[in-house]
Amino acid sequence: MHHELSLITTLAVGFGLALIFGFIATHLKMPALVGYLFAGIVIGPTTPGYVADMEIAAQLAEIGVMLLMFGVGLHFSLGDLLSVRKIALPGAALQMVVATALGMGVAMWAWDWSLGGALVFGLALSVASTVVLLKALESRGVLDTVNGRIAVGWLVVEDLAMVLVLVLLPPLAGWLGAPQANPDAPHGSLLTTLGSTLARVAAFVAIMLVIGRRFFPWVLWQVTRTGSRELFTLCVIAAAVSIAYGSSKLFGVSFALGAFFAGMVLRESQFSHRAAEETLPLRDAFAVLFFVSVGMLFDPHVLVEKPLQVLAVVAIIVVGKSIAAAGLVLAFRYPLNTALTVSASLAQIGEFSFILAGLGMSLKLLPPEGNSLILAGALISIAINPLLFGAIEPIQKWMRERSPLARLFERPDDPLAELPMTTDRKYLSKQVVLVGYGRVGKRVAQALTEQGIPFVVADENREAVEQLRASGTPAVTGNASDPGVLIQAHIAEARMLVIATAQPHAVRQMIETARTLNPDIEVVVRSHNEHEAELLAREAGSVVFLGEQELARAMVRHVLARVVPAAPGAAH
Repeated sequence: MHHELSLITTLAVGFGLALIFGFIATHLKMPALVGYLFAGIVIGPTTPGYVADMEIAAQLAEIGVMLLMFGVGLHFSLGDLLSVRKIALPGAALQMVVATALGMGVAMWAWDWSLGGALVFGLALSVASTVVLLKALESRGVLDTVNGRIAVGWLVVEDLAMVLVLVLLPPLAGWLGAPQANPDAPHGSLLTTLGSTLARVAAFVAIMLVIGRRFFPWVLWQVTRTGSRELFTLCVIAAAVSIAYGSSKLFGVSFALGAFFAGMVLRESQFSHRAAEETLPLRDAFAVLFFVSVGMLFDPHVLVEKPLQVLAVVAIIVVGKSIAAAGLVLAFRYPLNTALTVSASLAQIGEFSFILAGLGMSLKLLPPEGNSLILAGALISIAINPLLFGAIEPIQKWMRERSPLARLFERPDDPLAELPMTTDRKYLSKQVVLVGYGRVGKRVAQALTEQGIPFVVADENREAVEQLRASGTPAVTGNASDPGVLIQAHIAEARMLVIATAQPHAVRQMIETARTLNPDIEVVVRSHNEHEAELLAREAGSVVFLGEQELARAMVRHVLARVVPAAPGAAH
C-alpha cells in the first residue's frame, strides 16, 4: 500500500467496517458504538490482518472531538453553564477527588505502584468522555433538559480541571518519582506555573466571550449575505477548527475546550441553529472515527493476562464513580432521576484519559500496563454506558416501589420542594401549573405575568427556583413526573397544567398524575415529534403544540395579514 494513500485507506476501511459492525450490533439489540469500537480492534495493531495508520486515525478522531464539542457549544449557552454552577463546580471537584483516591488506593496497595504512577492512573479514571456523554444525551433527547445541562456542565468543569493537570504534571514529575525530568517541561515554581496557566485560560475565555461574541457572528452574517450554502458551511467548520487550534497553540487549552467556547460564541448569532444543522452530518461521521480510533488502541491480550485488574478498573469507573456522583447530587438535594442521570453520564472514561496516560508514560511515571488497563477500562465502560442509560428508568421505578430510602430522596426535607406556608391563596386554587422554566417556559411565564394570571412553576433546576422565589413567583423544585412535585404545586385545584419541558418520556406520567388528582384539568404540552404529538392528543386528551407546526402557522398568519387586505385593492 502506498504511503501517500494511507489517509484514504484509513477512512475507507474505518468507515466501511464501522458500518458493517455497527449494523450487526444494532440487529443484536446493542448500541451501534459497540460495533464502531470492534471495528477499531479489527484494524488495530494487536490483531492480525490490515493495520490502519494509528497517527492519522488519532488526528481524525481529534477532529471529531473538536466538531462535537463545537456542536455542544452551539446549544449550550454561558447562562446554561452558570445556571448549574452550584452543583457542577463542587460536584465535579469532589467526584474527581473520590475517583482519583480509589484509583490510587488500588494501584498503590494492591499492585505496589509508585505514587506518581498511581496518581496518573487515578486521575485518568476520574474524568469522563464528553464525546460519549453527548452521544448518549442526544440519542435520548435530554441534552437540553436540566439533567442534561448538569451533566454537560459537570464534564466541562472536569475538562477545565484536566487542562490544569496536563500543564502541572511535567513540573511535578520529579517530585512524584519520575526517573528523569522532562526536558520540555516548563521551569519555575509550582505557583508560577499554576498562575501562568490560569492567566492563559482566563485570557482565552475573556477574548472569546468579549471580542469573539461580536466578531464571529459578524463574520457569519457577512458570509450568509453571499447566499452560498457551501461558504456558510465552510465558515462554520473553519471557525470551529481554527479557534480550537489557535486556542491550543496560544493559550495552552485543549482542542475540545477551544471548540466548545467557539460554539458558545457563535451561538450568539441568529444563524446558530442553521450552523448546528448543517454541520451535524460531519460531526456524526468524525464521531464514528473517534470510537474506531479508541478500538485501535485496545490490546485484547490484557483481558486474558490481567482479568482481575481489568475488573477492578471497570468497577472503579462504573460503580465507584457512579455511587460517588449519585451521592453528591442527592447531597445537593436534587431528585433521584437527576442523580441516576449524572451517575450514568460519568460511568465511563475517554479522550482526556488517553491524553493523560500518554503524558504519564512519556514522563516515566505510568507503567506500560497502566496504559493498557486504562484503555481496557475505557473500551468496556464506553461499550456498556448506553446500557446504563437505558437502565435509569427501570432502576428508578424499582427503587421507588421497593425502597423507602428512594422515596425519601424523591421528597427530601427541602424548603424548595414545597411551597411556603405564606403563599398567597390565589396561587393555590384556579392557578396555572407551569412545568419547566427553560426557554419556552420563561416566555409562557412572562405572558402569564403580563396578563395577571397566577401560576406556580415546577422545575428541577434549584437555582432557577431560588431566583423565582426571590422575585415573588411561587415555585417548587423536583421532577414533575413524581406525583409529590405536582401535589406541592397544588395541581388538584389548578385550572390548567402547562408542560413546557423537553422530557418526552416523563410527560405521560405528569398527565396521568394530573388527571388522577384533577380529572377536569386542561393539559397543554409542547412537542417536537409529530408521532408523539398525535399520541398525546389522542390518548392523553391534551392540547399539543408541535414546534414546526406552530412556526408555520405564525408565518402563515403574518403572510395572510399582509397580503389578503391588499387583494381587493389589487383587483381595481
